[in-house]
Amino acid sequence: MTQHQASPSDLVPDGHHHMTIHWHNFVKDDEVLVTEASLAERASIVGRVGLMLLGAGTGAWRVREAMNSVARPLGLTCAADVGLISIEYTCFEHGHHYSQTMSLPNSGVNTDKLHAMDIFVNNFAETLTNLTVHQLHTELDKIDKKRGNYTPFQVGLASALACAAFVFLLGGGPIEMFCAFFGAGVGNLVRRLMLDRHITLFANVSVGVAAACLTYAGVFALLQLAFHVAAAHEAGYIGAMLFVIPGFPFITSGLDMAKLDMRSGLERGMFAILTIVVATLTGWVVAMIIQLRPQNFLPLGLSFWPLLGLRLVASFCGVFGFSLMFNSPVKMATTAGLIGAAANTLRLTLVGFAVPAAAAAFLGALLSGLLASLVNSKNGYPRISLTVPAIVIMVPGLYMYRAMFNLGLSNLDVGGTWLIQAAMIVVALPLGLACARILTDKSWRHAD
Repeated sequence: MTQHQASPSDLVPDGHHHMTIHWHNFVKDDEVLVTEASLAERASIVGRVGLMLLGAGTGAWRVREAMNSVARPLGLTCAADVGLISIEYTCFEHGHHYSQTMSLPNSGVNTDKLHAMDIFVNNFAETLTNLTVHQLHTELDKIDKKRGNYTPFQVGLASALACAAFVFLLGGGPIEMFCAFFGAGVGNLVRRLMLDRHITLFANVSVGVAAACLTYAGVFALLQLAFHVAAAHEAGYIGAMLFVIPGFPFITSGLDMAKLDMRSGLERGMFAILTIVVATLTGWVVAMIIQLRPQNFLPLGLSFWPLLGLRLVASFCGVFGFSLMFNSPVKMATTAGLIGAAANTLRLTLVGFAVPAAAAAFLGALLSGLLASLVNSKNGYPRISLTVPAIVIMVPGLYMYRAMFNLGLSNLDVGGTWLIQAAMIVVALPLGLACARILTDKSWRHAD
C-alpha cells in the first residue's frame, strides 16, 4: 500500500492558525480528464467537495454522502471521518490509497452555497466527469467565492424582523416587538461586522448580545419618557438577543447522532451549548447592570382566530428573517417561511390545547420535515435549508435564558425547571426531523 500526501509547497500560511490549500497545485496535466487523472488529483476533488459542504453548515451524514457520490464515478472508494470543522478521509484504488486531513477556520452556515454544492454533486456523475481536474476546481472556485446575498445592514434588518416576530410568538405585544426590532437589528449588525473581521466566537456573540440588550433598553427608556409605557414591557429584551440561537448546529447535532455520527454530533452539540452559554451569561450580566428582569409578558387578550392568524404571519416573518440570516435567496427563504408558518402555528396551537411543549415541538418538527421533503422532490432545495430555519423559531431561547438567569441568582429549583423543559424541547426537534427523514428518504433510513 502506498500513501500519497500533499507536498508542503502546496500549503502556504493564511494567518496564525490556518493555512490555505492551493487546490490547483494538485493538477499535473491540464488536458487529462478527471476520470483518467492520478489518485491524488481525483481524491482532491472528493475532499474539496466534502470540505465545502462542511463549511456551508451541513451535517456529517450529508458531507459523507456527497463525497461518496463524487468518489464512485471516479472509481474510488472513500472513507471519511467528519467533525464540526475538520475532515479526515482516505480514498482507495487498486491497492493504493491517498489520505488527507483538512480543517476550516470557523463554523458557519450558508444555505445558498449549500444549494449550489447540491447541484454540483447531483450533476457530477452525468456531466462533470467530462471535465479536467483543473476545470472542476475552477467550477468549485466559483461556488467557494460566491459573495453573500445580503449586506451587513440587510442581515441586521432580517434579524430585526425575525426577533420582533419571535417576541410576539413568545407572548409579547407591539411595544416589546418595537424595542426588540431595534435591539436585534443593532445586535446582529454588530455581530456580522465582527464576523466579517474574523473575530472569534466568544467575542462576537457576547458583544452582539450586549449591543442588542443595551439597544433594547435605550429604545424602551425613550418610550417611557415619551409615552409613559409600563415598566413590565421591558421583558421583551430577551427576544432581542435570540438572533444568536445556533439553530443549524443544534439540529444537525441531533441528526448526526441519529445516524451514529457521534463525533460530529457531539462536537456540534458542544458548539451550540457554548454559544448559548456565552449568550445567556452576557445577557444576564447586562441585565444585572441595567436592572432588567425576565418577567412574564402582559396578556394580549386575543381570541382564538385572530391569534391563529397573527401566529401564521409572525411565524412566516420569523422564519423568513432567519433564512435571510443564513444567506438563503429570497425564493428559498419564502418557501422556508411558508413551511415554518404551518409547522410553528401547529406547535403553538397544540400547546394552547394543553399538549406538552416537547410533544408539540416534535409534531411541529415532523410536519416541517414532511413538507420540506415534498418541496425537495419538486424543486431540489436541500431539506436542511428549509427545515432548520423553519424550526429555529421553535428552539426555546426564552427557556434557556430564564434557566441561566435563575441559576445565576442561585434559584436552582426554578433554573433547573426551565433548563429541563428547554432540554426536552431541544431533543424533540431533531427527533421530529429524523422521523420525517425516515418516513420520506429511503437512503436516510438505511444504515448501509
